[in-house]
Amino acid sequence: MNRSIAWLALCQGLFLTNNVVFIAINGLVGLHLAPAPWMATLPVMGYVVGGALSTPLVARSQARLGRQGSFQLGLLVALGSAALCALAAYWQHFVLLCLSTLVAGYYSANGQLYRFAAAELVAPAQRDKAISLVLAGGLIGAVLGPGLASATRTMFATPFLGAYLALMVVAVVSMGLMRLVCFAPQTAGAGPGSVPQRTVGELLRQPGFAVATLAAAASYGIMNLLMAATPLAMDVCGFDFSAAAGVLQWHVIGMFAPGFFTGHLIKRFGVMQVMFVGVVLNAICVGIALSGQTVMHFTLALSLLGVGWNFLFTGSTTLAVQNYRPEEKDRAQACINFFVFATMAVTSFASGALVTSQGWNMLNLGSIVPLIATALAMGWLVWRQKRAAA
Repeated sequence: MNRSIAWLALCQGLFLTNNVVFIAINGLVGLHLAPAPWMATLPVMGYVVGGALSTPLVARSQARLGRQGSFQLGLLVALGSAALCALAAYWQHFVLLCLSTLVAGYYSANGQLYRFAAAELVAPAQRDKAISLVLAGGLIGAVLGPGLASATRTMFATPFLGAYLALMVVAVVSMGLMRLVCFAPQTAGAGPGSVPQRTVGELLRQPGFAVATLAAAASYGIMNLLMAATPLAMDVCGFDFSAAAGVLQWHVIGMFAPGFFTGHLIKRFGVMQVMFVGVVLNAICVGIALSGQTVMHFTLALSLLGVGWNFLFTGSTTLAVQNYRPEEKDRAQACINFFVFATMAVTSFASGALVTSQGWNMLNLGSIVPLIATALAMGWLVWRQKRAAA
């Protein structure tokens, strides 16, 4: 690998720090400020809706400004949106909090491209390992995010005001680290005799790309459905915030610790096999979550959810990269991330509504449907590949 992979992994870690803090505190701040309890996760939903709406804007900025310029613009937005969230918490303004997280979605849409940028920094044979290692940088978020949220929760009289101010510092540090990454020059546009770029519809008609998109969206949707609701569910069960922060910490460790070897597993056993293991781990997570509501049940379920997400999401990214041409990267990556954010938007709202109205068990039962759909789609792709080989 190279030094740029290391710097990009650190940026990924700080990006996940931002995400973990947002997930850990926005639902609780929203519950305090919202007019009705079912609206508690609207700030979390605003973050992912903003990401979905920003995907075409990010694709254009990537094409015009290149990786470095576009990523720096995203970090600038992260700085500004964290400042707006701090003002919303200080003024006790729920609508401003939702709008601030909506704006922050632009940074999230940028950060989701770090893994794709990693694949461009190495030779084709090393892409799966590069993607996996950059995602492993999220371990920084696993350690720093919950600790940052807990340490700054009571720094000021306004709860969690210090957490938002800390995220401004995280954004500034990320800007400096991003400057150290040496991205490849932008590829030139299509010239005479080159193959025309495929439309989004044509890309989605490719079985491999379609299944990769579905698996990426489902992995994030199922994970977000359960993770966003966990602080609220644990609060209902009478556990304090430090217990919820600890559960989220183990969850994020599960998400990114496997990144050090997921790439090796994909290279040895194949991308589809690793993705199938991810589906099985998600199913086991649901089973544990349904069996009890102690801190141990929450910790085990969320840890397995994290590992299952890693296998499914890393595999889907590797599968996607294999199914589009380099000149199509901006369009293809924007397409995948749009479906990821759209799914996360639905699950962010559903998590708050279900856990406050139907309870933790119904929330987990609801996650089984997309899990089955993903498994069936992957089985269909494997069957097509075997038939083509025969």
